[in-house]
Amino acid sequence: MDNSNLLLVTANVGTLFEDPLILMQQWIHEFMLTVKQLHPQFIALHLQEVGGKTYEQSSHYVKEFVKSLCEAYEMQEFSIVRIYLDENFNSQEQFTALGNLYFGHNSIPNSRLWNFKNCSWETTQGKKLYFGNIENVATKDKSKFPLDFFPECKWSRKGFMRTRWDINGTILDFVNMHLFHDASNLTALIGFPSVYSQRRRKALIHTLQRFDMDKDNEIVPYFLFGDFNFRSDSAGVTKALTRNLTEHRLATMNVNNLKKQYRDENGKNILTIGKKEFHHIDHQNKFRGEWLKQYDRDLEICKGILFEYDITFSPSYPYEETPELPTRYLTTRCPSWCDRVLMSAQMNEITINRNTSYNLIGDNICMGDHKPVYLNIQIKSNQGS
Repeated sequence: MDNSNLLLVTANVGTLFEDPLILMQQWIHEFMLTVKQLHPQFIALHLQEVGGKTYEQSSHYVKEFVKSLCEAYEMQEFSIVRIYLDENFNSQEQFTALGNLYFGHNSIPNSRLWNFKNCSWETTQGKKLYFGNIENVATKDKSKFPLDFFPECKWSRKGFMRTRWDINGTILDFVNMHLFHDASNLTALIGFPSVYSQRRRKALIHTLQRFDMDKDNEIVPYFLFGDFNFRSDSAGVTKALTRNLTEHRLATMNVNNLKKQYRDENGKNILTIGKKEFHHIDHQNKFRGEWLKQYDRDLEICKGILFEYDITFSPSYPYEETPELPTRYLTTRCPSWCDRVLMSAQMNEITINRNTSYNLIGDNICMGDHKPVYLNIQIKSNQGS
């Protein structure tokens, strides 16, 4: 066998568990359509915010979600299954709400899984599902970011989880990552890089350095895919949108309700920005064009370290969660490419660039506030590490 066909998917699924009867079924249906169309031999599905905001109430839906994925008709020939779900919600220091799900097809002749504790390889036959407290599961490496990285030093569910696979003689890591979001549009507006962007960069570089310095589990080529919460450069976007407009501040008794409005010469309001409001008069069309890409700048600091295929799809966040409005953006944030599939520079040596596809799943179907993003790519066999 010359190469292996991989399907890598990242999805923030937090809102699925707020409407599990409709959204969850639609999500699974669209995911399976993608599997059916692309015929992957290995699937790596990285989830963030598994269970949503109230994990305690949603945990049975999480198991139902995983069961539906595993038992789907399209998955019947995937005999290798490894599922890691961090459900230890009682531990603020450890809980990330990340889920790493892996499926290997019968057509893969050889695969192994790395044990990070013993620094040795394990066989991958059969299906193993790890739920609940998975801190002691040795075939994954998981960590929250240090407490001082978090806003106001308050824990939230941000961190990473990785696994290491040998697929037909080629060794690579799959890293799931969830970075910090923008708490206020007005704060993000002050300049670039915003305080939020700086926080994301700090956590990302911290993790990459951790991999570099891990002498027991030396560095191998890796795919890094998750919800990076990368946001468009708010200051740059706003400047571009408000040329020839006049700024007006709306003073209110409550500082949290402060808003900026930008009006044309006739006094018509074109753009409103508040703490959790970003509303353009032509909101649904304005953010789908090529012009917005120049303001996608959070990754600039990792140039030469991380590689990404060209983005040809619309921003993956934030969408309406109403099933009847699958393509509409919420007017809470400037639409951005939060969800990404990145790779280390070494990956260029083991990947095959023809027929690679990088896109959204469920473009015209409601998938929650984030659209899943996938990379379909082929890797060469017998490349070692």
